[in-house]
Amino acid sequence: MAAFLLLPSRPAATSRRLRRRPGRPLAALVPAVLLTLAMLLGAGGAATAHDELTGSNPAEGATVDVLPPSLELGFTSVPSGIGAQIQVLDESGADWADGPAEIVDRSATQPLRPGAPAGEYTVNWRVVSADSHPIEGSFAFTTQEGGATAPDTASTAGPLDVQDDQTQQAGVSDFPWSIVLMIAALVAIAVALAVTARKRLGAGK
Repeated sequence: MAAFLLLPSRPAATSRRLRRRPGRPLAALVPAVLLTLAMLLGAGGAATAHDELTGSNPAEGATVDVLPPSLELGFTSVPSGIGAQIQVLDESGADWADGPAEIVDRSATQPLRPGAPAGEYTVNWRVVSADSHPIEGSFAFTTQEGGATAPDTASTAGPLDVQDDQTQQAGVSDFPWSIVLMIAALVAIAVALAVTARKRLGAGK
């Protein structure tokens, strides 16, 4: 009699498990895609943080001899030169700011007119931060003596309640579209990989 060697056949369940192996690369890719999305969202949140005022010269609540030739504001980041407004008002409401503010690095410098009287001064400021959002604030300081000469005219102005067109436009364009586009691209790649993996699974059956 001839001897026959019977090889055990693989169970159907084992065969199905082997056919499903092409889907494993997709499962390994999903955590990487989620991690990338989390990093992008975190970077977007950090990028949209508003700048803050770090100090001023004269400082808030300080008492100086006379009004200096200029007032300086310091910020945590470089503000935009578009739409910067700084008022330096005396007790009568006259604005002693002389021309537009100058932005250099993280500082905004406002030239001041000579001949200012002694007393308390209120500073109202508004700048456009690095994330394109307008930020504003107010503080006061005091001078002990008046200037040597009085100015020819003194303009009276109210609080900074009117934004110019450029500041308004900057506030409109602050949405992080670049991050949205990157997220959309990653989602599209994940969908394409999922479709490819399903086609491979269907072909292997």
